[in-house]
Amino acid sequence: MLHIFTIVAPVFGLLALGFAARASDYIPERTGEGLADFVYSIAIPCLIFKTLTSVNLPEAQPWGYWFAYFGGVAIVWAMGSALAKYVFDTPLIPRTIAGFASSQANTVLMGIPLILESFGPEGAVPLFLLVAVHLPIMIAVGTLLAEGRGMHWSKLLRQLLMHPILMSIFVSVAFKLTHLDVPDVLRSIVNQIGSAAIPCALFTMGMALRRYGIRDHLSLTLCLTFLKLVVHPALVMLLAWTLFDMPKVWAGVAVLFAASPVGINAYLFAERYKQGVGIASGAIALSTGLSTVTITAWLMILGVGQ
Repeated sequence: MLHIFTIVAPVFGLLALGFAARASDYIPERTGEGLADFVYSIAIPCLIFKTLTSVNLPEAQPWGYWFAYFGGVAIVWAMGSALAKYVFDTPLIPRTIAGFASSQANTVLMGIPLILESFGPEGAVPLFLLVAVHLPIMIAVGTLLAEGRGMHWSKLLRQLLMHPILMSIFVSVAFKLTHLDVPDVLRSIVNQIGSAAIPCALFTMGMALRRYGIRDHLSLTLCLTFLKLVVHPALVMLLAWTLFDMPKVWAGVAVLFAASPVGINAYLFAERYKQGVGIASGAIALSTGLSTVTITAWLMILGVGQ
């Protein structure tokens, strides 16, 4: 239990510090936006490059790992959308956003710091492999459901290829597979920037929570938060432990990834269509706040540190 506290306390402590700094106007909104840009575009890509170029990649595709995680995603997405449609009578795009929010994890600002702190370097490969495919799959499916036949695949592909997180993974894997040596000076710069990624990401998320308040649709937001924090990781754990054979760390990474709160991409997705913004922002704020309890519970269930 003490080990779990040492994992959770720094993560949520930095979140609280960022929230307090913004709530007190000690740090202005524009500073938070600039820090968020630094985290997404520079710091996290450097952390990914630093990590993936120094670990061994799996020789074969971990199909059980993919099926366990995305099987849970598909079920929870369908549940969130159905709930929004049949219980709360929301139109097409808001219910697509509800499904998206109930299954889309905060991979960068919460998932990466939490999982690396819990499993160390051993969890890096399954973590970043999942990060690599999580974003494009979620965005593509969400866009397809929202736009149907009107979706422009070429535009979507360009956006994904230019995404800094995905670019850093592609470059890292290319260096690893071609056995290229990273110059010492470059590695030193990358390592120093990468070391700032986790604290800056958590501080930024804390500032963002001040902006994404719980506005409307509280009942629906509560339901989506329950799906995200409880049902999603439970389904992934069930699939990983019963149907698919995988190492304990890989199963643990998949469960903690699923247990992460709703990601900011749900809000950005809603802003893109100017619908369901209150649903997305409320789910982000509520799920992040309640995850202090649920993530601690999941760490205990997974036996992290025991």
